[in-house]
Amino acid sequence: MEKTLIILKPDCMVAKKAGEVISRFENAGFTLVGAKMARLDSAILREHYAHVADKPFFPEIEEFMSSHPVIFLALEGEGVVQKVRDLLGPTDSTAAPAGTIRGDLGTDMMKNVVHASDSVENAAIEINRFFRAEEICAG
Repeated sequence: MEKTLIILKPDCMVAKKAGEVISRFENAGFTLVGAKMARLDSAILREHYAHVADKPFFPEIEEFMSSHPVIFLALEGEGVVQKVRDLLGPTDSTAAPAGTIRGDLGTDMMKNVVHASDSVENAAIEINRFFRAEEICAG
């Protein structure tokens, strides 16, 4: 069974949409196997966003992602990585169709409600980054 990492971003938390987003994942048939809340710091953000940490826009990402506590989720399900990404819609919320999480709740490219792993391999890396093994429960 595949697993994926979800981060309910600061815009989701401030708008009090965490429950709605989690409900959408559960209604889609995914099993919640890990959950916790934390505030992201510079070190973990640089690691998580290493692929863009040297770009001029990274400070804006860092400021946004550390502006409010976030919720980390580990979801499990058949084909969960791609199915979650389909449920979310495109990264740019302004291009996401109605009915998708980002289309319904997001506002732009960064304030797009949720981070989700983009591959099975990255999901494993990201889950290990934010959860200890004993924090993941069997589905």
